[in-house]
Amino acid sequence: MEITLIVVGVILVLSFIRQVNQYERGIVLTMGRYTSTKQPGWRLIIPVFQSMQKVDIRIKAVDVPEQEAITKDNIPVGINAVIYYRVMDPQRAILDVENFYYAVSQLAQITMRNIVGEVTLEELLRDRNSISEKIQQIVDEATDPWGIKVNDVDLKDIIIPQDLKRTISKVAEAERERKAAIIRAEGEVVAAKSITEAAEMMAKTPGALHMRTLQSINDISSDQSNTTIWMMPIEILRAVEETTSFLKNKK
Repeated sequence: MEITLIVVGVILVLSFIRQVNQYERGIVLTMGRYTSTKQPGWRLIIPVFQSMQKVDIRIKAVDVPEQEAITKDNIPVGINAVIYYRVMDPQRAILDVENFYYAVSQLAQITMRNIVGEVTLEELLRDRNSISEKIQQIVDEATDPWGIKVNDVDLKDIIIPQDLKRTISKVAEAERERKAAIIRAEGEVVAAKSITEAAEMMAKTPGALHMRTLQSINDISSDQSNTTIWMMPIEILRAVEETTSFLKNKK
């Protein structure tokens, strides 16, 4: 009989014990009123009169589902993100908001749509990091009364319509072609300037053009496989022809 009573007593005591892990805090309500926050370890909770809800205080990574939004320049886009936060005050997180997991997710979705509506598509694609920081700041300030600290918000994907993607690709290709044309034109200007300076220098130096011609002939003749064609003014050929005819007639 005594052994039975001891066993029953042990079971009864064990039923009063609740374990709080190192990464948790326990919010204790006594007869419906908040009384304490339990630290990690084994804690005594009296059934019926008391209840305890555990709160995970580790950093949480929550995937915010894709949101449909309209940019400032009226372009529909889809965006999704990851929000990182942790519970800093378990008491407020449990007592001041019904479900802080759901509340943080909904607040992040609304903030994302609002911020996207304030920027153009170009700004959204170009300034993704600064937009993420702005969302983080807004959500962090809004969740501060709940005892929650938002550490970071990262925009994962920005989804734009397929026809707009093709348009953007064409614009980018046209921009690359424009820059290439400008570079080619600038190169031609530099080349023309160099040729002009060289021509002026040769014109001022007697024999320079002749030396340049001989140098070019030497460069061409260094390779036996090259075939050279000499271009001569038509006046020289006519003079040679007239001289030849004169000599024949003289004979």
